[in-house]
This record gives sequence, C-alpha cells and structure tokens, in this order.
Amino acid sequence: MIDASKGFIKDGNKNRLREQDIHSIVDTFAKQSDTPHYARMVPYSEISDPKNDFNLNLPRYIDSTDPEDLQYINGHLKGGIPEPDIDAFADYWQLLPGVRTTLFEPFRLGYAHLKLPLSEVKPSIFGHTEFTTFNEQATERFNQWRQTTVPQLTSFTKEGHPKALIETISEELLNTFKPAPLLDAYDIYQHLMDHWAETMQDDCYLIATDGWLKAAQPREIMQVKDKINKLVWPEQHDYLKGKRCFKSDLLPAPILIASYFVSEQDAIEALDNQLATLEQQLDEMLEENSGEDGLLADVIEGEGDKQKITLKSVKARLKAIGKDPIFSDERGALLAFADKLEQQTDTKDKRKIKQVELDKKIDAIYPKLTGAEIKSLVVNNKWMASLSTVVQGELNRVSQTLTGRIRQLSERYAKLVEEVDMLAKRVNDHLLSMGVK
Repeated sequence: MIDASKGFIKDGNKNRLREQDIHSIVDTFAKQSDTPHYARMVPYSEISDPKNDFNLNLPRYIDSTDPEDLQYINGHLKGGIPEPDIDAFADYWQLLPGVRTTLFEPFRLGYAHLKLPLSEVKPSIFGHTEFTTFNEQATERFNQWRQTTVPQLTSFTKEGHPKALIETISEELLNTFKPAPLLDAYDIYQHLMDHWAETMQDDCYLIATDGWLKAAQPREIMQVKDKINKLVWPEQHDYLKGKRCFKSDLLPAPILIASYFVSEQDAIEALDNQLATLEQQLDEMLEENSGEDGLLADVIEGEGDKQKITLKSVKARLKAIGKDPIFSDERGALLAFADKLEQQTDTKDKRKIKQVELDKKIDAIYPKLTGAEIKSLVVNNKWMASLSTVVQGELNRVSQTLTGRIRQLSERYAKLVEEVDMLAKRVNDHLLSMGVK
C-alpha cells in the first residue's frame, strides 16, 4: 500500500502529480519497499483482521499524518530548548555532530541552551568544516554526473531522440543522489525535469530538427496584430539590427555576451547606473522644490505621480525671468535641474551608441561560431549552469531548514521567560515603592 496523497503540486483548483511524484510511486511499487509514513507491505492477515474487516482505507495501515509539534510548558516557564526537539534532527547530527556541539550546550536536565545569537547561527553552520565537507561531497556528486552527462549532450545530433536522452540522464542523476545524506534525490530529479520542460526539451527538438549550427542562428521576430488590430511584438528580442528584432532560441545573446563581450556589457551597465543616479537626483530635486511656493513650481507639468519637468519648459522659464535678481534662487534651481536633464540626455545618447555597437558585434559573431563552440556554450553555460544553481539551492535548503527550526525553538521558549522576568521586575519595583522588602 502506498499513500502518495502528499506528493503533488497545486495547479489552480487542481492537484497535479509532478515527475518526481510519479517516479517515487513507480519506484516504491517496483521495489516493494517499505517507507515510513509512505508505503509498506500489508499482510493479508492484517486486512482480514476483525478490527479492519477487509476495509482498505489507507489510514488504517499507513499513518501519513505529520507528527504533532509538542510544546513543553516547563521550557516556557524556565527557558531552554527541549532535548527531544533537538534530537528530532538526528539525521543532521549523525552527519554533523560538531555542528550540534557548536550550536548548543547543556542548560539543565532535559534542556539545552543556544550558545550563539540567532544572527550567527546560519553563518556558523555554513562555515563549519563538517558542513563544508558535506557541501563539497554533494557538489562532487553533481560534478561526477556532469562529467558523464556532458559527452552525452554534446554527442546529441540531428535526428536524435530527445525522450531517450532525458530518460537516460535523469535516471543517472537520480541514482547519483540517492545515496547522498540530507538531500532528497527526487527533489533534485524534479529540478532537472522542470528545466527540461522549460528549456532543454525545446532546445533538443530544435537540434534534432536542424542540427546545432542552424539551430543556433538568430531568427527575425515580426510584429503581429493584437485583438484591437494594433501591431505588437509577440516576444522579447535578443538584439536589434537597425529597427529589426532578432532572437536565438538555442543560444540566447546574454550567453554570448557573458563569454565574448563582458567589457562592452560592463560599459552599458555603468551608463545604466549613471542614469539611475541621475533619475534619483532629479526626483529629489523635484520633490524638494515642488508645491505652490517651490522654486520649480512654474515648470512642473502634470499632477501627482505623473509630474514631470522638461528641458524645454525650464529653458522657457529661464528666458522669461532673465537676469532679474528677484528670481535668483529660482534661477539657480532651474539651472541645476537643467544641468541634470542635459546630463541625462547625454548619458542616454552614449548608452544608445554603446548598445548599437554591441548589437552589431552580437549579430556578426553568430555565423562565425563553430559547432564545438555552440555545443560548449549551450551545454555548459546554459543547461549545466542552470542545473548547478538549483543543486546549490538544495544544499542551501539543508542549512535553512535547520536554521529556521532552531530560530523557531529559540524564540518559542525565550519569549515567555522574558515576559515572566519583566513582570516579576515590575512587581518587585511596586513592592519596593510600597516599602515592602
């Protein structure tokens, strides 16, 4: 009997099985394995027992309920974290015994005390040699799978079979991580299957149809008419060629930029930062000098969040007030604002030129890429880079789960103790003011 009622994902008003849920059910059934709170082999004698009377309702045979989170009144009144709550992380302490010693010390019988401030718990776990070793071992597992998988991916060719490919590499990933402690191999498997559904599947079918070289070449994006007959772009483009928009489905431009045009992209980002700074400065100047008596009140256009000041209106106002000393403060504010606007315009022009130059380089490099270069960029910089990130996320989750529970327990049993101490002090202060010692 298998109780897989908790293995699903919400999809609107429906519950859907994920790839990992289906795989877990099939594996459990095929191996006839017993898993606490999930599956076990139920003998006929138990089913036919009078207390069950051939009733096949799953909860009679498998208790899949989450264990109750018990709270200890003694801990609330006297402080300390109950040892059973700490022992509940036995899987962690078996692998990371030194981490437990670093975090906790005996407080009183049956209770422990957190040695460190809560803010230092997570850094202490991450920085501990035992956790570092665990992290390195898990990363090494991924690297071993990667070394085996990359040749399979790069050898995938035109007229290849994507379904056979994903079946092979996903099973290898699952088997690689099944022995890994503290990690759920099916969670990692699901990350691969999600990435397959979102990205790799389309890429592989494109390669199977056109081959690596042709599949990597950009295609032009054409505008289409929407419901009100207005021309719109149906998708985001990678780069421009004049006013024409292009995009590569297999090898997006950002991957090329990160490999070949880092300095050019850095220059554009620097100009973007300058524009953000200028925008902030202009907003501050507008806010400080708006209002009925503000120095910029006469050049503000629009109302509320749509207020703005154009260079044209500023120049017109400067011409109107001339050099009249009565308007010296306003003139200074107008000149300062005009200067920022001109800087903004100049920076936008520079950014546009840099972007056009980068777009030309991107357009020129696509036809020059070799098959080996395309394979390396797609497999390593697109597919594997994404999977490496999610595996690292699973490693971080191990620490976050432990840190979150420690924080919850520490705050749970500290709050009431602090309130008792505060109230006791108030009572004592009142007694002393009344002359009672």
